Order: sequence, then C-alpha cells, then structure tokens
Amino acid sequence: MSEAGDAKGVFASAAKKVKMGKRVEKALKEKAAASSSQEATEEDANKAPEPYTCIGHFDADFTELCRRAGLPPTEIPPVVLRAKRPGTPPPPDPKAKDPTPPEEPVDVAEEEPKPKTYVTKEKYSYFKPNIQVEMEHEEKPATVTEIYIRGWKIDDMMVDIFRNCFPTIEKLNTINLWNVGLTDKTLRDLAAIFPQCPNLKNVSIEGNPIAEEPWACLIGDDSLIVNLSLRHNEITDRGASGIGAALSTVTTCNKNLISLNLSHNKFSDVGAEAVVKGLRMNRVLLCLSLASNKITDKGAVKFGELLSRFPLTHEEVVERRKLLSDKGSPDRGTGKSPPPSRRAESKDRPGSVRSGSHLDKGDKKRDKSSKKKDNKHEKKNEKEDAGKGNKTVVMMDSKKDKDEGAKGGTKKDDKWKKAETVNKTTKGKKTTSSKDKKGGAAPESESPDMVEAINPLLDSVESIDGQLWIPGNRSIINLNLSRNEIGEAGLKSLLLALQYQITLANLAPHPALKGLMRLSLGRNPIRADSEAYQKLQDLLLTRDPFYKPQAKSPDGEVQSLVG
Repeated sequence: MSEAGDAKGVFASAAKKVKMGKRVEKALKEKAAASSSQEATEEDANKAPEPYTCIGHFDADFTELCRRAGLPPTEIPPVVLRAKRPGTPPPPDPKAKDPTPPEEPVDVAEEEPKPKTYVTKEKYSYFKPNIQVEMEHEEKPATVTEIYIRGWKIDDMMVDIFRNCFPTIEKLNTINLWNVGLTDKTLRDLAAIFPQCPNLKNVSIEGNPIAEEPWACLIGDDSLIVNLSLRHNEITDRGASGIGAALSTVTTCNKNLISLNLSHNKFSDVGAEAVVKGLRMNRVLLCLSLASNKITDKGAVKFGELLSRFPLTHEEVVERRKLLSDKGSPDRGTGKSPPPSRRAESKDRPGSVRSGSHLDKGDKKRDKSSKKKDNKHEKKNEKEDAGKGNKTVVMMDSKKDKDEGAKGGTKKDDKWKKAETVNKTTKGKKTTSSKDKKGGAAPESESPDMVEAINPLLDSVESIDGQLWIPGNRSIINLNLSRNEIGEAGLKSLLLALQYQITLANLAPHPALKGLMRLSLGRNPIRADSEAYQKLQDLLLTRDPFYKPQAKSPDGEVQSLVG
C-alpha cells in the first residue's frame, strides 16, 4: 500500500508540474502579444497622420478638421442652417367656391399640433457654440454662400481650421463675425485668409474691440472685399487713421471696396479728418457711414471741402507731374528705353552741331511763345464766358503742351485714345468700332467713359493764389453722419459742397461721377427750422434717383400725378 501511495503521489506531482508549465507558457505568450501590440500602438502614435484634403463641403471638412485637432465630439461646434422667418402665406383665391371651410370638431383628448412659426430646442442649446450657414440649395452641401459665427471665441486653433476649409468653399460670398473675441493676431490671420476665398465680397466684423486696432489690414492692396462693416468695435482716432491710409495715399488706392460702415465707434474729428484724407485720391468708395461717433463741425467742414474742391499738397503736385510725364512718354513707366534721338541717328553730322540755325531757333521760340499766349488768352475767355466770377487760368505743364502739339490731337482725341489703350488690355474685344459684328449697339461696359475710374491727379486743375485746386470727390453717393455733434457751421459747409457738385454736374456732366445723392444728418444738434437744413433737404429731394417731379398743366398749374 505504501508503494502504491508513493507512486500515486509522484504521478500527482508530475501532473501538477505539467499544468504549471502550460500556465507559464500561456502567460509568456500573452505577455509577448501584449508587448507587441503596445509597440504597434506606440509606432502608430508616433507616426504622423496623413494631411486631410478639404473637398469643399464645409460641414464635413470642418468636423473632420476639428476631430484631427483633438477636439472631443461633444465640443465640436455643429454646422446648422440659419433660421429664416417663415414666408407670408399666399392670399386666398377669390374664385374658390368655399374659401373658409367649416371647422372640424376638435377632440379634446387629441394633442394640438405644434406651431410652425418657431422651433423648440432643448434647454441651453441656444447658448452652445454653432456655425450658422446659408446655402443656395439645402440638399447640396457644396453650395454654402454665407457663414455666421456669433457669441463664441475664435482662437488660433479655429483660425487654422478656417485657413484650410474657407478657401475651398467655392460659392462663399459672406462672412459675418459678431462678438467672437478676436485678437490682433487672429484678425491679421483672418485678413490673410480672405483674399484666398475666390468669391468673398461681404465681410462683417462687429462687437470685437481690439486694443491694437489693426483694422487697416482688412483694406490692403490685395483685398477683394467689396462691403465691409466694422460697427461697435470701439475704433478710436488711431484705428481711423490706419483705415484712412489704407483707403488711399498719393501713390496707392484700394480698388475694390465700395461700402464701408464705421458707425457706433469712438473716433472724433481727428479720425474723421484721417478718413477724409484717405478719400482725396479714392474714387471707388460709394457708401460711407460714420454715424454715432464724436464728429463735430470741424470734421463736417473737412467733409465739405472733400466733396466740393480742395488744393493739392506738395506731394500730390509732384506725383501729378510724374503722371503727366509718364502719360507724355508711355515707355518711361514700362521700363523700356526711350527711342533714339535724331542726332543719334544722323551719321553725317556730329552731335555737337545743331540741326537748325540760330535764326530758326529764335523764330521757333517766338512762335511757341505767341502760341502759348494765344492759348492762355482763349482759355481765359472761355472761363469768363462760362460764368465763373473769379479769373482762373488752367495750368498746363509745358511738357504736356509740347506732347499734344507734336501729336496734333485735341483733348477729346486723347480721351478716346486713353479709352482705347485700356480696352486693348481686354482680350478679344474691339475698341474702335461702336457696333458689333451683328450690327447691334455695343454694350455699356465698352463705353469709353465707363472703362476705368479717372485718377484725380489727372483731372483739370485751377490755379488760385498760387495753389492748384481740383474738383472734390464726386464718387460718394451715400454719406451717413447722423447721431454726431454737427451744428450749423458744419451744415452750411455741407450745403455749399452739394451746391458746388450740382453746378459742376450741369457744366461738366460725367456718367460715372454723379455726386452725393443721400446725406443723413438726423439726431444732430441742428434746429428743425434751420434755413440751411431746409435748403439741403430740398436739394437732396431732387437728387433722389427715384424722384419724380410733379407734372404741370398747359396753364402752368401743378397737377398731382396721383390723380
């Protein structure tokens, strides 16, 4: 029995050792597999993910870029359609037999249908960040046209995401940012993104006060923005000075912005004067709003000078002479070498010998001086016949006179030549013919007067007390100065400017420069019974493009058009 028990114990111990060996081997295998999987995950973590290529679908691109940036799904702002007011129901058809069908009995037990005039949401969902969009076709995600972001901070990470997805949205034309906590860096980064968007025309950044006030970066030379709104940004004279310099200088000018809204800010006459300075050489901006600022009579007088006429500064006179010189010799501006002179071409005579005798030179000088005197006398008589009280003489550069005499053309010919040279830059368009091949009239876009904006420095000038004066800015058609501190003196200056524009338009009409058509001066300390204010309102009424004067009967009595 003892031997049998010993054998049994030996067998049990051996079986136990075999079991332990299998367990150890299994544990080693599991450990090796875990270590290999951990190494694979570490390699995957260290390996840089492939860059994401945006496909132009803003919702999908924005969500994927936020996920790759490390935002948890619950913190990614959703892209939602912007809520719209429900449309007006169509009027009832009077031909219908029963326009008001009988009301069906309402069952109290049934639940009333939800109203369709608003949408209910869960609690606090209104305050969660989201991006509102408008589309041309709601079923097509690639047709996003407008983006609205309101009430949540746009940081550097979000700007990087926008940098990737905004330029790929083909139909994007409007970006509206309200109270998004922009900083100097994020605003400049966004300003660098906007020119990359092919169809972006409307930008509104409101409720974003920035201490550095870098607003001029939105109106750079490469800016394609057409309508810009900067309301409620607490812009001071410092920011207004930068905006004025971005609008235009003696040598540069923004060529795309036509509407600028600077209302509800904090700049004074200094900032208004800076904006006026930026509009001296700008003939592109059409609508300007400076409502709800701190502009007084001093700033209004500056606007009156801008709209009527003003003298050129020394820098502007120098630039004018350069432009006239380049206009007289077109090769100078292009960097080409001027054509060789006659003396260089002549091989029979050395360069030191004159081509004509001293007597011929004296005769030529006398002829030129007599011609100049006659021209000045004729121009002076034309000015006096036009009805101007002061005796002014149009100052013409001698080089320009020489060039015109050499060409043998008139001012009208030069105007058409300038239009033709501009039209030559457009491919595939004829410039000299007024009708197309089919015999129809040429489109308005090919008209010589509407080809390009006139450089103010090349406009006709008048010499008054040793200064050159040019006509003021007539491209602005809408000016809003309401809710400021403008009094009677500023009002009279604006009235004189409007009268000057009307007189100038009657004497020398221009199809592109119509002059001021709307001027808002409400909520200023101006008396309602002011004579200047009444005259201004009467003039503005006739300037309204939708104004229709009352018809007159054969007897001379005014008849109402209403009947």
